[in-house]
Amino acid sequence: MKVPIPNKLSTRLTILFSLIFFITLGAFAFYTVKLIREQLGIACTQNAYNISDVIKKSTRYGMLLNSREHVEQIINTIATEKGVLKIRIFNKSGMIAYSSDSTEIKKIVNLDHTACNACHSIKPIPTMLPIQDLINKSNGTLTLINPIINEKQCYNTDCHAHKSNDKLLGIISVQMSTETVDSIISKSTNIFLFGVIATFFLLIIVSIIAIRYSINKPLQKVFTGIKEIGKGNLDYKIQLNRSDELGLMAKEFNLMSEKLKSAYDEIKDWSENLNKKVEQKNQELKNIYEQIVQVEKLASLGKLSATVAHELNNPLEGILTYSKLVTKKLEKLDDKDKYEDIIKILQLIADESSRCGRIVKDLLQFSHQDELQFVYLSIKEIIDRSLKLMSHHFQINNVKIKLDFKIDDIYVECDAQRIEQALIAILVNAVEAMPEGGTITISVAKEFDNAVIRIIDEGKGIPPEVLPHIFEPFFTTKDKVKDTGLGLAVVYGIVQQHGGKVFVEQTSIKGTTFKISLPINHIKQNGKEA
Repeated sequence: MKVPIPNKLSTRLTILFSLIFFITLGAFAFYTVKLIREQLGIACTQNAYNISDVIKKSTRYGMLLNSREHVEQIINTIATEKGVLKIRIFNKSGMIAYSSDSTEIKKIVNLDHTACNACHSIKPIPTMLPIQDLINKSNGTLTLINPIINEKQCYNTDCHAHKSNDKLLGIISVQMSTETVDSIISKSTNIFLFGVIATFFLLIIVSIIAIRYSINKPLQKVFTGIKEIGKGNLDYKIQLNRSDELGLMAKEFNLMSEKLKSAYDEIKDWSENLNKKVEQKNQELKNIYEQIVQVEKLASLGKLSATVAHELNNPLEGILTYSKLVTKKLEKLDDKDKYEDIIKILQLIADESSRCGRIVKDLLQFSHQDELQFVYLSIKEIIDRSLKLMSHHFQINNVKIKLDFKIDDIYVECDAQRIEQALIAILVNAVEAMPEGGTITISVAKEFDNAVIRIIDEGKGIPPEVLPHIFEPFFTTKDKVKDTGLGLAVVYGIVQQHGGKVFVEQTSIKGTTFKISLPINHIKQNGKEA
């Protein structure tokens, strides 16, 4: 059965690469052509401005001497330069005083013209404007004006009639052809676009060849091998000497065919010696079963011991931390007013010690449930208490806490110590999921008649194959010497006792979100349970 051409992997990859190349090269060509036009336009403008500046500086001496022949000689000489169409000098009244076209001399221009209006529309007339306001482009020509500023030498000269308060004496107008620049821009653009198009088709051809030899042909060999196995040819081997994923696939395929052949030969052997094999396997299974029973007995005892040690670790750490803190405070104590803080710390130590005893009882909660003591308490207060007990653990693991309370507070009917224990178990898992540190976000919201707590970490997430088993007793992906797998199982049991739900709302490589939903009024909803 052949795969239609539009559905082939190679066709899809070719189309994908073509789109990528087209978009990338198109964007590159667009901005490059735009840059070429802008830069050559700037160069042309700057050239016109430089010529006008040369005229201004060259004619300055002749104008100071009132030597008209000297000024006209300079203007006519520069006007012969390639690309220069016309050079004119206007006085401040708009009359053409000098021009490379002698027929224009003494003509007066209309000051309302667009080229003049840039300056004359402003009162008083400015002596300086941005260069873009001094340029007029039209019909393949560029006209640039350069103001002639009144200087001290101008109004001090006897032969000149300029006043000292005149700021502007006139302007120099240079008209240049842009045909050469436009031609260069056109040719450069065409050459560049031709290169881009050629590069595009070259990349497409190279991509097609690469896909054909690196993907198409190897996949065809793998497909042929699968068909041969389907026909029952278990001796078929894929000849593909590559070190990439397809090469590994071929090796695994050949290994699979060998195992299938071995299993097939074994089945044939079993069918020929079935009775003998059944008796032999029964004896092996009996021996294995006896060993498993013995191992499970020892494992259960070891898990129970490890569980007690694991679950008591956090409370004992709290006791140790606060004991040291009390010692330090007693050493620094100067007056009796500070006893109030010490009493609070001692109370926390007492609570932690009490919780250690209750953790041991939680080991039996899946087979025997103690009666819980439900009271109305603040969710915020329970979370604050849990965070206070975990503060040292957060510090040494470089973990920050972010609180996001959608409403001010929610009061729920619960056993505070059990809920606190569940929160701490999830927080410990969140810290362990971020070995390099990070931020844990705790949000509280009200959804229908339930208080919802979300604990969001920035770890690497939970693999899909592990997710269905995380609440199972003794299931763990951590070091089995250090972890017993009862943490989340205990959390699940506690939340179930409160008539709530706990589950993973979202998990990915960017982090995991645990959602705990607790009914606000547990007694009303589960009358006999409370």
